[in-house]
Amino acid sequence: MSDQTVTHSTFAIERRYPAAPDAVFAAFADKERKRRWYVEDRSVEQFDMDFRVGGTDIARVRMGEATPFPGTELVYRTTYQDIVPDRRIVYAYSLTFAGKIVSASLVTFEFLPVDSGTDVLFTEQGAYWEGSGGPQMREQGWRALLEKLGVSLAE
Repeated sequence: MSDQTVTHSTFAIERRYPAAPDAVFAAFADKERKRRWYVEDRSVEQFDMDFRVGGTDIARVRMGEATPFPGTELVYRTTYQDIVPDRRIVYAYSLTFAGKIVSASLVTFEFLPVDSGTDVLFTEQGAYWEGSGGPQMREQGWRALLEKLGVSLAE
């Protein structure tokens, strides 16, 4: 089938942060902390967060001038599936690009204590259709976000 319109993919990223698991977890659970690393460098139009199982987050942002699509709206809609404080967060999210949903994913963050801080294991299982940039672009985006998380934790 040569005209496949959906690409299914799973990728994982591992990062070590020199902070305790409760501090790393708080960077996801606290709205202001999450905003600093998740959306702060973009034009934020909406950032609502309901951090609980069944809760929904909405992040509505505009891409910056230095991007290939300046001014384009991105909307992330997240629904939390499982939360174990300081240990795990699992959520489903969709991404809308310029008014069109382009992907749906299941994300798992695991927070593992180590002597020097916390290992974060990130896994995304996604379906990416035309216009999404595919799993490679998504992985690149998550790597950048996890780098920003590290900077935020160091502040």
